[in-house]
Amino acid sequence: MTALLFSCECATCAIPEAHRELFCGSDDIVTSHEGWEPGALNLAQAFSMKFRTPLVHAEVTRLLIDLAMDGDARWSRFSQKLPETTRSKLVERHEKPYRAALLQRISEDLRRHASVLHVMVHTDAQTEGELRIETSAGALLAEKIASLWFARLTTGDLQARHLRDVKASPLSQSIEAGFPADVYAQIRLRISQSFFLSGKPWKWETVKKFTIESLAAAMNDMK
Repeated sequence: MTALLFSCECATCAIPEAHRELFCGSDDIVTSHEGWEPGALNLAQAFSMKFRTPLVHAEVTRLLIDLAMDGDARWSRFSQKLPETTRSKLVERHEKPYRAALLQRISEDLRRHASVLHVMVHTDAQTEGELRIETSAGALLAEKIASLWFARLTTGDLQARHLRDVKASPLSQSIEAGFPADVYAQIRLRISQSFFLSGKPWKWETVKKFTIESLAAAMNDMK
């Protein structure tokens, strides 16, 4: 049996009280797609509820610390102004616990199940009316599941794409490197924010339901 795990690195545009002054006068930027991925947390929560599994998600805006990145790339034009000691505290408080939670979940699931499917949920501001599932080079199990999922997605009129051999974020690469590709499957899901923000070309609830049900059908096809 394959366990499922859902995560969301760009879930919110929340700013802790201690760092509000850093973003003073930049509310429009923080609440834009620079600060978060609108709709991503809503979709990730729906996946979590459907498959009855806990969700791992970020609790602060990526403009404070980008959990998907490493090194200097973690810091935005705002947070790079912070003292090094403050940035180190952000890593300790947000990045390390987030990564540890993911690794712990995967390890625990692999002790109880034959394999794990990890879906990293994203919404995309650069596309319109599109859904993409991405897999990395050499991702044996991920490729198998993604192909089944893509086949289910194409039964509707949704514009869907399956992109193979995609270079992932440092976070994704780090996790993939830690587990065998035949038991750990990582799929990055990216859905256009146009669905969530304007209901085009499908209403958000419609595309959300279809995406979740198509994954459930794909997992049944695995049996």
